[in-house]
Amino acid sequence: MSSETIPLLEEASTDDCEDIYSRFSPARKRAIVALVSWSALLPMFASGTFVPSIPQIATDLDSTGPMISFAVSLSILASAMGAMVFATYSSFYGRRPVYLIGTPLLCIGSIGVALSNSVPEIMTWRIVQALGTSGGMSVGAAVIGDIYKLTQRGTAMGIFFGASLLGPALAPVAGGWGAHYASWRWTQIALAVWGLFSFLAILLFFPETSHPGSRGVDKLRELDSESPRRWVWVWLNPCASLSMLRSPNLLLATLAGAAVLITDYVLLMPVAYTVGVKYNITNEFLIGACFIPCGLGNIIGAPIAGWLSDRVVIASRTKYGTDIWRPESRLIAALPGAMLPVPLSVLISGLVTHFVEGKVGLILNLFCFFMNGIGVDLVLTPATAYAVDVVHDRSAEVMAATTGLRAIVLAAATSGILPSIKHIGVLATDVIATVIAWSAFVMIWVIIRYGQRMREWVDVGYPLKDV
Repeated sequence: MSSETIPLLEEASTDDCEDIYSRFSPARKRAIVALVSWSALLPMFASGTFVPSIPQIATDLDSTGPMISFAVSLSILASAMGAMVFATYSSFYGRRPVYLIGTPLLCIGSIGVALSNSVPEIMTWRIVQALGTSGGMSVGAAVIGDIYKLTQRGTAMGIFFGASLLGPALAPVAGGWGAHYASWRWTQIALAVWGLFSFLAILLFFPETSHPGSRGVDKLRELDSESPRRWVWVWLNPCASLSMLRSPNLLLATLAGAAVLITDYVLLMPVAYTVGVKYNITNEFLIGACFIPCGLGNIIGAPIAGWLSDRVVIASRTKYGTDIWRPESRLIAALPGAMLPVPLSVLISGLVTHFVEGKVGLILNLFCFFMNGIGVDLVLTPATAYAVDVVHDRSAEVMAATTGLRAIVLAAATSGILPSIKHIGVLATDVIATVIAWSAFVMIWVIIRYGQRMREWVDVGYPLKDV
């Protein structure tokens, strides 16, 4: 049996760079983006349909809201581990096999959740479900890096995030509607059916996007000339990608992303116990509808952020020339979102929930959700594109590493949200989240200001030029 002795990816030559990104026509590229966005919707729906149903699930399983919400934290951790496994193997075997393996796991996990009759059962099957969806974002972002060149990558990444983040807008509504008018179990069955259709679409229409000759299995076949087509299993270390976080640049970018996402979870995960209790909303469908403004903000913010980051990159290349590599310039587009809409949205929401009664308070909260959705994407989209830019040859792995660490941070944070609200209140919890969000602005500024110097401290395989 072979072992992990071959580089997972190898840098494409400069002369072939344009040809590599011309393998697919613009129409085919759009179709590929549509497929990976469709697949990235699945994890959003798996979590988004679950959250509005937490009170009903707690009642059905004779448990409590905080205990059931712990399943969300477990699924985040499972998703982090799964992302590292799938991304590592996608670099070795290719993107397509990973999608074809992950989607059936989603179907099995969703059916298991639907049939669960106890808290341990639902937690176990939520882990399986999360493993099945875990490759959607990390491998999807790597696919974007495979098919789009530097000056188009931010816009394409924004479209990918914008389309996939339809989930936060639609999933809670669908989950709330299903829980109120049928049962939370039926929403899980619907997820399994969706997963089946996704599997068939990928099987029939999704090509392998890895750069020719760049996969680890290609290198293995070159060495094994006697049977170059023989399939062989190779044990890989999924945690090896975490070594990339030795880079201060990638570590700070990851922590900045986690910091802004914490505000998203602080606003939305306990919505039934904050906005729902404050404004007397008990209908699961209406609770789910409260997520719509945030989802709309995601849909609007992601493409704008991607377009802005590409414009900044183009302006930097025009000013300094293409021979000077300044990848940190992309992050300038993330500063406005990290400074204003992300921290202020959660702070104002806490103040409104604490002090403002009636419809006015509810409307102001929904507006805060909308602004948070825009702000989070204004930070995440450039940060994700930056990670792919600086370690392009290992794009899937760097996405897995950043997603993994971010998920670990989020799992720890989300497990404390409801207990924090219970013990110190909504306003104090939101103030803490605001301070965390402003720390993201500081981290991004540090990367922009000192990024080149920090890249010299630890080399994790940075390319010598833009790719």
